[in-house]
Amino acid sequence: MWAYESVFYQIYPLGLCGAPRVNDGVLAGRIRRIDEWIPHIKKLGADAVYFSPVFESDSHGYDTRDYRLIDRRLGSNDDFASICSHLHKSGIRVVLDGVFNHVGRGFWAFEDVRRNKWDSPYKDWFHINFDGNSNYNDGFWYEGWEGHFELVKLNLQNPAVVQHLFDCIRSWVDAFEIDGLRLDVAYCLPPEFLHQLRTFCDSLKPDFLLLGEMLHGDYNQRVGEGMLHSCTNYECYKGLYSSLNSMNLFEITHSLLRQFGPENWTLYKGKHLLSFVDNHDVTRAASILTNPNHLPILYGMLFGMPGIPCVYYGSEWGVTGKKEDGDDALRPAIEHPFENELTQWITRLAHAHKNSRALCYGDFKQLVLTNRQCIWERTTDGERVLVAINADDQPYTAHFDARAGRAVDLITGQMHDFGGGSELPPYSVFFWKTEC
Repeated sequence: MWAYESVFYQIYPLGLCGAPRVNDGVLAGRIRRIDEWIPHIKKLGADAVYFSPVFESDSHGYDTRDYRLIDRRLGSNDDFASICSHLHKSGIRVVLDGVFNHVGRGFWAFEDVRRNKWDSPYKDWFHINFDGNSNYNDGFWYEGWEGHFELVKLNLQNPAVVQHLFDCIRSWVDAFEIDGLRLDVAYCLPPEFLHQLRTFCDSLKPDFLLLGEMLHGDYNQRVGEGMLHSCTNYECYKGLYSSLNSMNLFEITHSLLRQFGPENWTLYKGKHLLSFVDNHDVTRAASILTNPNHLPILYGMLFGMPGIPCVYYGSEWGVTGKKEDGDDALRPAIEHPFENELTQWITRLAHAHKNSRALCYGDFKQLVLTNRQCIWERTTDGERVLVAINADDQPYTAHFDARAGRAVDLITGQMHDFGGGSELPPYSVFFWKTEC
């Protein structure tokens, strides 16, 4: 699967392109702003873009009105097809947000139910009780997603609903040549629907990626043969920043050992989960870390741990934003991409990751672990990479069985000699490649 060797870049288009918060009904080709970002994304080392919702919606994109139309605040279907074509010509794959658990109140079929009640041919597309009433005084009750009644839950047990979604996915492949889907709230999607979806998508396009949003629980319930290829690794998202803020690298290392370590009970060995330090739903990395010197280290751990690394637009140069300030703070309009030392650092990490089979596929083992330092071993196919991290403001000398005299740092290209212990300068990250 191509995604297992990729670096992802997430864009929230309604935010980045400066669209009005509520759909104003005005067609505007804002999505074409992404053209300017393509060279930046390519230079950064990302080779897949994950677009948060792009289809016609009431407001934030997760309240879909019509899966067949690009949101008019972003432009037309032709506008988006042009962006996808330019991305593909640059060697960058396209993954769209598949919001299939729920729709907005403006969804065309739900509007028909509101007008025609019992007489609507779409009344069974949703979970409706005509003996009740909604908060909007519709004259009937319906199930909303987790109590949010602006998000109307779809009835995925209805074959007509499933067929409509599949027809739309086929149209996206035909019109935009997309390479995969990120499934919103995948933990809410029925497993039988995921099986159907996987079978359908496998028939559409070879190596069509299905990536699910999973917040908690056992990821194996929805990731595996005949289901999703991957899911979001929220357990380690928390562990990454928390380990640095508390200066306790035991937290993230033990999480990784639990997920990918050498023991037989390891949960996700052989799976490739999507790794991230922030996204459109959580506080930006530059805002959540208490020590700014830890930001490069945070990304070093992201690209050194097992998984598919994903960078959220703007965070590659340190954009800030706190969740408590609302969605707009996390999804800002940005006119032009920017580059600084952090961007250059992430670029080096991305290229090191993509060019190492050990970092893409390798097993995970702990060699050195203190509260402020760790060395992880990633090994596969005769290649061995040691991910060495010093989160302290003081140098540290690591003593361990390196099993090699010298190594090359995949990040800088410089040689490293293991004789007499390995010196880790303050706030440092190394990817030392040695022979197995």
